[in-house]
Amino acid sequence: MNFETKKEVLEWYEKQPRALTGEFISSINWSDVRKYPLDKKFVPVLLYMRDVETLTDVYYEELRRTPTGKDPIISKFMERWSAEEQTHGEVLNRFLNESGIETDENWQKQVVGSVSTSYTITNRLITTLTNLVGKRFTATHMAFGAIHEMSTTQGYRRLATLAEHPVLAEILRGIIREESAHTTFYRSVARIELEKSEISQKLSRLIIKHFWTPVGSGAKSKQESDYTIATLFSGEDGLDWIDKNVSQRLQGLPGFQGLTKVSDKISEIVSLRTSTV
Repeated sequence: MNFETKKEVLEWYEKQPRALTGEFISSINWSDVRKYPLDKKFVPVLLYMRDVETLTDVYYEELRRTPTGKDPIISKFMERWSAEEQTHGEVLNRFLNESGIETDENWQKQVVGSVSTSYTITNRLITTLTNLVGKRFTATHMAFGAIHEMSTTQGYRRLATLAEHPVLAEILRGIIREESAHTTFYRSVARIELEKSEISQKLSRLIIKHFWTPVGSGAKSKQESDYTIATLFSGEDGLDWIDKNVSQRLQGLPGFQGLTKVSDKISEIVSLRTSTV
């Protein structure tokens, strides 16, 4: 899909049906969850994914303070995006509960409350700096979003493949459909914004090359983030998966030709984690 304007992207997105509807969630055979084994190594991964989905509200609130978040088209997208991400977290939490993993009744508040003060201060500082740059930073915001959505989607695909749990796979297929729509929005708007100026391209590439970290980093601990990445993407096939489905797609954006930051970072984490085990 090659959209000409952000409005066209939004119109496409709004036509996409929700996958995780109440009907879909009710149709899941929750009683079958315990009929299939769930490797314990995937429990921290599911908790991390649940928490990251829940923490999108924190990111949403910060972005709303910037020119990017105040853009009427992006703002309208993010209202639905935020709601969908919250549902993803809630469904993952229910799966954990049905698997026999108990979570606190107020787990969502606990997740948000666990974010460090330093992370919050850093985010506020970044918001202030992006406001100084103005609308030219929108391309960077959207490119970051595209990377996060692509990597999240591939994380879910890898989990579905590795866990070999049919009920979890059904849930993840629903989540993946919504995450794929998010990816299309972010990536399409990023392309449109990047095409506006060479300055935006150079700024976005510079920021991502030097400052990109995996989704959830900072809000969650490095140990949790590294564990999740190493569990899902260890081995040559895992790194090839990231290169093919994230890095090569990112390189298709204006100004991002040859950028291997995502693959390099994931490879570094996997190597360090493997060498310490």
